[in-house]
Amino acid sequence: MDLLKDVKYIKGVGPNRVQLLNRLGIFTLKDLITYYPRTYEDRSKPKFIAECVDGEEALIEAYASGRVQEIRLKGKTMYKLVIQDESGKATATWFNQSYLKNTFKMGEKYKFYGRVNNYFGKITLNNPVFESYEKSSNTGKIIPIYPLTYKLTQNTIRKIIENGLKEVGQDLPETLPDYILKDYKLIGINQAINDIHFPNEFSDFSKARNRLVFEELFSTQLALLQLKNNYIHSEDGIEFDKNVKMSEIINRLPFKLTKAQLRVLEEIDNDMESKKNMNRLLQGDVGSGKTVVAMVAAYKAVKCGYQVAIMAPTAILASQHLESFKSLFDELQIRCELLISAITKKKKEELLQRLKNGEIDILIGTHAIIEDNVEFNNLGLVVTDEQHRFGVKQRTKIVEKGQNPDVLVMTATPIPRTLALILYGDLDISIIDELPPNRKKIETYAVTKGLEDRVNNFIKQQINEGRQCYVVCPLVEESEEMDLKSVIELYEKYKTEIFSEYKVEYIHGKMKAKDKDNIMDRFKNGKIDILVSTTVIEVGVNVPNASIMIVEDAQRFGLAQLHQLRGRVGRGEYQSYCILKYKGNGENTRERMKVMCDTNDGFIISEKDLELRGTGDFFGTKQHGIPDFKIANLFEDMAVLKLVQGVSIKVIADDPNLEKEKNKLLKELVKDKFTDRIEI
Repeated sequence: MDLLKDVKYIKGVGPNRVQLLNRLGIFTLKDLITYYPRTYEDRSKPKFIAECVDGEEALIEAYASGRVQEIRLKGKTMYKLVIQDESGKATATWFNQSYLKNTFKMGEKYKFYGRVNNYFGKITLNNPVFESYEKSSNTGKIIPIYPLTYKLTQNTIRKIIENGLKEVGQDLPETLPDYILKDYKLIGINQAINDIHFPNEFSDFSKARNRLVFEELFSTQLALLQLKNNYIHSEDGIEFDKNVKMSEIINRLPFKLTKAQLRVLEEIDNDMESKKNMNRLLQGDVGSGKTVVAMVAAYKAVKCGYQVAIMAPTAILASQHLESFKSLFDELQIRCELLISAITKKKKEELLQRLKNGEIDILIGTHAIIEDNVEFNNLGLVVTDEQHRFGVKQRTKIVEKGQNPDVLVMTATPIPRTLALILYGDLDISIIDELPPNRKKIETYAVTKGLEDRVNNFIKQQINEGRQCYVVCPLVEESEEMDLKSVIELYEKYKTEIFSEYKVEYIHGKMKAKDKDNIMDRFKNGKIDILVSTTVIEVGVNVPNASIMIVEDAQRFGLAQLHQLRGRVGRGEYQSYCILKYKGNGENTRERMKVMCDTNDGFIISEKDLELRGTGDFFGTKQHGIPDFKIANLFEDMAVLKLVQGVSIKVIADDPNLEKEKNKLLKELVKDKFTDRIEI
């Protein structure tokens, strides 16, 4: 059995469906059998018609007591069938499914599963799944429900996964050692994989999920502990001079630092002055003043005779950092330079030579800094901004350009502490948990389509007062899966119809970097009134004059991401606003919108996001340098997380490199999951 076998060779897939599966991240047999259900429907226990309660989903075993009636309505056709069991009658209804006319035989028994409506004792089943009484592929048992893509039905993916499991049989190699299975009462891998997809009872599902969650969190913790140990046990770091005081530069700043900034700087100062490598994550909400903290740390490193590298995810952000650094350091003769891919070849060669000679103190740039030809004379401090956009490998690569330099990782993505411990288990954590006193609260409103005209008039009013506006859409082009407004479509509508008297532009991730930078520069300089954009602006430019942010289809975004986007406004002296346009009336959607309107605290928001969405897509994409959790949900699985953290510490203390025979499988597990992402 080959777990890496291409999924297109699994029975039921073929050339057409393989692309749909690839879209779901399913490329191999292994991907297929570890594509876990998002929920289950209990179709195992039939109910009598008379017992059915309004709103519940129920399995009914009943006879067709007549022929299917066809009723033509406006633009669609309804098909009705009266069904009957010994307790009473009900009506099953479907729309636009003409094949049903000749499907049912009067007097024959069928199984129906669907949502029940009970209006004053009159029972209907809307669009039920059905099959003959003898057949039981989609009823009469617990049925898994999978996250899906367009044109792929639940029945199809269930069948394909069933075929994949048949191919595997009971031959999956065990991934956890016997002593772990025994000590923590976990079931074997073969049973777990079968029962997670097709449990006979919900107790089977619970045992299967517990085993798989344990393994996922355990392997992550083991990898991070090894990473941290390797880092700590490597040769000593730089011991920066205690006589160079951070207060020298703090006293020159044109504003006072917050208590939180001063507390974090004290932690950084202690790290820098100790022999141990600094390896610290600095978390702070948008606008909390992380850049100033990085500047103070950079000052200390330079005054102690070292060079500093500041790595930002975009050229725009790198350029912005350069401006901030130069405004403070130019008069102190501290030399700051910018390295981005857009600079000319000649300028780059000259810059690299000066860097190598030690004539540049602080180099600010994008991932261009990681390139092999970038050589420092004496690199002492590395600062990476928005770490979740750089994998751990990239962080490691820049660190290798110095002799064990100190590392400060900054992120404006407020990550709940528990999740931070998982994602950045190899880092110490500092948090700036207060905003500077002059920051105004961004007024946030969630609105539905009916208020669109009022929103548009509000935008006009703001622009007429001299402000600028961001409009954010979730997708770049019309997608067959989600009928969302594309950036270009919305831009055309705004430019030609709604805001024709204003300067409207658009920007998205598929544009060339040069064009994106050009548009952002024009927006920053006030030459664009309304910028229609994808989330490409989530990390980026400081535009103090932009006071209004409109988010289209806000229900499509995670709360943490909405909070990041909102942080693009409120950066100047003007009152700022964020308007979330959303569709749908589900309780979850309403609750999420309410959280955004009620609080500007990123940590509260991220905790709520974790609770409402789970960790699977907490980050929106695989940005954080470790594999996404396929099954663990850190909000629900906190007890398992705490358990595996303890187990991992015990295992690594006993066997730091997992070299003992009993831990052979664990070494493989960590290697298998993390080879491409983490240098162990």
